[in-house]
Amino acid sequence: MTSAWKVGVVAAVHQQTATARSLEIDVPGWPGNLAGQHLDLRLTAPDGYTATRSYSIASAGPGERVQLAVDKLPDGEVSPYLVDELEAGDELELRGPLGGWFVWHPEQTEPVQLIGGGSGVVPLMAMVRAHESSGSATRFRLLYSVRAPDDVIFAEELAALEKSSSNFEITWVYTRRAPDGWPTPPGRVSRAILEKSTIAASENPAVFVCGPTGFVEAVADLLVELGHPPAAVKTERFGGA
Repeated sequence: MTSAWKVGVVAAVHQQTATARSLEIDVPGWPGNLAGQHLDLRLTAPDGYTATRSYSIASAGPGERVQLAVDKLPDGEVSPYLVDELEAGDELELRGPLGGWFVWHPEQTEPVQLIGGGSGVVPLMAMVRAHESSGSATRFRLLYSVRAPDDVIFAEELAALEKSSSNFEITWVYTRRAPDGWPTPPGRVSRAILEKSTIAASENPAVFVCGPTGFVEAVADLLVELGHPPAAVKTERFGGA
């Protein structure tokens, strides 16, 4: 059964990068959500025209507040408004939570490998937060691929978690510009990087990959080449405008 549309009120907006914002939205009647789920967001113009888009949820657990993070598509209908114009106090129509396959449950005990490209880190962030808040001792590892250091979403929170958590690791891959003094040149995620910097197939990890379609397909193929069963590699992808 499709969930009904609910009206949420924007509580706060936070600039994450030059083109990305996170949104805190209070949604009366929101039932809470699992780490990795998404929702539909609908905008309605004064002339009645509507545009609906799906967005991954960065938050997880009970409560009526949800967090999204949106990266602006220059030719998009919805994301430019959410990133450039939306303000605290504005209303949004939301429907969800949706999806039950690309999710992580705190009671799972197998090691977890997360791989995100750009804003594909959003549902993975929900999993990282659920992992931390639950006190799970499960090993978590994130490989995060971005164009440049300034494009990292949730940069401060991830850096803090990397330092404070005993069972959470991050590998950073910069595709266009690396930080000064970075030991490796910029480049795409390769088989060699995956083999060196992700949990091996022999450890039977649960693997979650999210990002642009081309990124996800290439990474998933490489993981299977490295011995991961296709059924263990869960993917979520998004296209262009």
